[in-house]
Amino acid sequence: MSNNDTSMQISGQVGLKPSAPLWRRVPTRTPEGQLASDFMMIIPGLRRRPEAQIERRLGAIRSVLERYREVVLFADMNLKLNVLWISVRPVHGITLEMAAAIKTKVPEALLVSSKCRPEEMR
Repeated sequence: MSNNDTSMQISGQVGLKPSAPLWRRVPTRTPEGQLASDFMMIIPGLRRRPEAQIERRLGAIRSVLERYREVVLFADMNLKLNVLWISVRPVHGITLEMAAAIKTKVPEALLVSSKCRPEEMR
């Protein structure tokens, strides 16, 4: 992946191309009709790193997403903005758990926003 690519989509498979605006692509509900939960992380300076370092960090993020594949509905890494967006099934505590797992693998990653559904708070 070159530093010129603007986004990486991760939802079953990886696509490396610019795409529609996030608000059009992010699922708001699970296939079963439950409300989805979302969180956003920023990875400061990621796009300015050497390509090999970017690839290592993206690989680390992919490994976390793979570990949580049963709950991940959608993931998007926008290298232009250094923003990672993840939508998940409404599972108690999953957004903070996944954010912590990503931070463990990519220490500079910062949780910016988490929108928890009432189901997660129980």
